[in-house]
Amino acid sequence: MIVCIAEKPSVARDIAAVLGAGQRHEGYLEGNGYQVTWTFGHLCRLLEPQEYSDFWKPWALSRLPMIPERFSIKVADDAGVQKQFNIIRSLVEKAELVINCGDAGQEGELIQRWVLQKAHCQCPVQRLWISSLTPEAIKEGFGHLHPAEDYRPLYEAGLMRAIGDWLLGMNATRAYTLRYGKDRQVLSIGRVQTPTLALIVRRQEEIDNFKPEPYWELKTTYRDTVFSAAKGRFDKEDEALARLEEIRQTPFVVTSVEKKKGKEFAPRLFDLTSLQVECNRKFSYSAEETLQIIQSLYEKKATTYPRVDTTYLSDDIYPKVPGILQGIRDSYPEIIAPLLEGKKLPRSKKVFDNSKVTDHHAIIPTGMKAVGLNDREMKVYDLVTRRFIAAFWPDCQIATTTVQGQAAEVPFKASGKQILEPGWRTVFEKKDPGAPSRDEGENGENAGAEEERTLPDFARGESGPHQPEISAKTTLPPKPYTEATLLRAMETAGKTVEDESLREALKENGIGRPSTRAAIIETLFKRHYVVKERKNLIPTDTGIELIHTINDELLKSASLTGRWEKKLREIEHGRYQAADFLCELKDMVSRLMISVKSDKSGDLCPLCQQGRIIRGRTAYGCSRWREGCTWREPFAQNTEDTQENTDK
Repeated sequence: MIVCIAEKPSVARDIAAVLGAGQRHEGYLEGNGYQVTWTFGHLCRLLEPQEYSDFWKPWALSRLPMIPERFSIKVADDAGVQKQFNIIRSLVEKAELVINCGDAGQEGELIQRWVLQKAHCQCPVQRLWISSLTPEAIKEGFGHLHPAEDYRPLYEAGLMRAIGDWLLGMNATRAYTLRYGKDRQVLSIGRVQTPTLALIVRRQEEIDNFKPEPYWELKTTYRDTVFSAAKGRFDKEDEALARLEEIRQTPFVVTSVEKKKGKEFAPRLFDLTSLQVECNRKFSYSAEETLQIIQSLYEKKATTYPRVDTTYLSDDIYPKVPGILQGIRDSYPEIIAPLLEGKKLPRSKKVFDNSKVTDHHAIIPTGMKAVGLNDREMKVYDLVTRRFIAAFWPDCQIATTTVQGQAAEVPFKASGKQILEPGWRTVFEKKDPGAPSRDEGENGENAGAEEERTLPDFARGESGPHQPEISAKTTLPPKPYTEATLLRAMETAGKTVEDESLREALKENGIGRPSTRAAIIETLFKRHYVVKERKNLIPTDTGIELIHTINDELLKSASLTGRWEKKLREIEHGRYQAADFLCELKDMVSRLMISVKSDKSGDLCPLCQQGRIIRGRTAYGCSRWREGCTWREPFAQNTEDTQENTDK
């Protein structure tokens, strides 16, 4: 019998329907030589410290670092989980072949491998790797199964991620709670969580410490067109007023008119992060909400696999595009019909590039008719679908006009853009949720957006009266992060990047993965480190205090954490050894514990006047207790040791 293990019951039902396994049993489906069962979430997890050794049960600085000789896993302590695992184990024991049908990503590979390890699987294992749950994709996937060994690097990367989060989270959380915690508060430290919180705290500090400075802008209006002084702004009002008086007395003269024709390319297809960014801007959906919606669309076979970090398609998708467009034609007749009139669809390198696709391609519609979608799902589906359709429309043809002039030798400039042929913009012309928004800069403003206005016809040398004016303004502080701008900052390890191609290059060093960033943001809310005010993310006093407490920049640095992420990706692609990475982790945690223990910043012991006050399991005590100091001050209740206090 061939046993297939899916990621959840709904996916198992889809697979069983294709395989002809229609006979229902408790915990699995059977038929046609197949038994199709499922996991749900993390059936297995790493052991907690006290499960390795009673020595690590008490929270004490003297017992850190906690570094197991060998990391072990266990089935979760849940009756439902235990029951389903026992069903899987009984099927695997009798199987002649197991097919891993788990989520086609790093975390999905880890979940399935752990289950098979605990089930003591002895038979051969193959891997189903698909990007959508349509019957055609499932059939094609079963026709091209891969040996499980091909995905060992993916598993090792997931394993190192889990072990790294355990080592840093468990040790740093205990160390900082014991050393710096006040009023029994647990200071939760995480590999991704902490540098993300640091980004938000530092931005808030920039805002709080910002000192506005006045400046003056000089502009003039000629033939109903506003021209800006080339200098831009004046730091002193008297200088601006002097220039104003100079140009009042002279006519405005057009010194040059430059017209250029160009083109605008369609917006890139969506990866998960860019979809979360767009949904936050347009609909105020949180990153977690968007992930849930696009996951639902994937399970309803409307869109492809969502947890992706590329905006490109592989070349093998190109022959399938006409069929996808034909499948959704009834829902978008006016914008799809022109693409199916017999002309060959364009094959742009901005859309199709094998070198930019690893495990999965960008998020696109599957071609199956979208049915049973609620309003929120329909909005997100429309975003994805219109981006896909727009990729095959012609480029938008534009004309850019730059007019320069002067008055009393003060140079001025105005520019405008005219759309000659809308091309792909036609896909977004209707007032609908699919119209693309511009990328925002770090201050939440349109980044480098050229004013879309058509200028009058100017001629070089013409002149006439004008109305100059100055306006007093003040510099503005940076804007607080929103979920959209924070996701971009996480993607680029805190760097301000507006260029799309440069942003793609920096993804390799981003902090977190597309599939985990939403959960990290939710964790910051859950632990009351960050609150949301309208769309803005504001750190709480607790969050600010935590970042100020952490002296080691390694724990707070987005760029250093990004380099760690890069090594995990290199493990995934077989370019870096997991064993080397594990050695680095252990060394880093050991050095961090030494740093915390040797920190002399605590209050002096009131008894010996030499040691520093540190937090123990049930009381505050002197750091020189080993040397005989007996000062202790108990507090009311013990701190519980739970894995929830670590960051995953």
